[in-house]
Amino acid sequence: MDLIVNGHRTYCYTGGKSLDSAKPTVVFIHGVLNDHSVWILQSRWFANHGWNVLAVDLPGHCRSEGPPPATVEEAAAFVVGLLDAAGVAKAALVGHSFGSLIALETTARSPERVTHLALVGTAYPMTVSPALLDGALNDPQRAITMVNTFSHSLLAPPPSSLGPGTWLYGGSRALMRRVLASNPDANVFHIGFKACNDYANGEQAIASVQCPTLFLLGESDQMTPPRAARALASKAHNAKVVTVKAGHALMSEAPDDVLFALGAFLKG
Repeated sequence: MDLIVNGHRTYCYTGGKSLDSAKPTVVFIHGVLNDHSVWILQSRWFANHGWNVLAVDLPGHCRSEGPPPATVEEAAAFVVGLLDAAGVAKAALVGHSFGSLIALETTARSPERVTHLALVGTAYPMTVSPALLDGALNDPQRAITMVNTFSHSLLAPPPSSLGPGTWLYGGSRALMRRVLASNPDANVFHIGFKACNDYANGEQAIASVQCPTLFLLGESDQMTPPRAARALASKAHNAKVVTVKAGHALMSEAPDDVLFALGAFLKG
């Protein structure tokens, strides 16, 4: 589904369903150097179980036009514009990594638009190492390999999410290369990492959130370790913490556990 947001064409995967104003809506927001496809299994399930789904490609990523958001705050303004373009008054927001910060900031800025907030693979501050920042800027292919090493645990039982023959490392690396190549005019890798590293409003944002909040974390996550979310979770109102046996790529390493946790949370 294509929507015009802030004058630019924006792609959202809907699970093959048309938007229905009688149904609740869930927005899935991906992380750095990802796109809507990282939510493919979870978004398809929700689309076929009574929900409108908007799994978005952020601006400047893959099938969405426009400049990539350079800050979390800029991305949050985009999400509000997305809801307006879709004609959705309220939605649940589910964000992974960079997307979790975007979802958090959106909820803090526009609380009347958000019914539930799910922060998947989150941390605050979401500090990015100087080596990864430099690699994303000057040697992105090497940095992609580094990120994939840190993002996957050894606990994910084959074949994990996608069936026999699936190679999670290879699939993730190929996706990241494709997303990077999709924008020849901007380095979305470095821009996204810098936005994560620079975000400074997390504690103030979570303290203002009143809707139900889920922290969904991977116990073997090396990119955003569960301990790095504790301070944020301690300041949250009406929050629940769920930890699954996975690394940072928990949607593909533990797809059922992620789906069950999101399903139970969004029913509440």
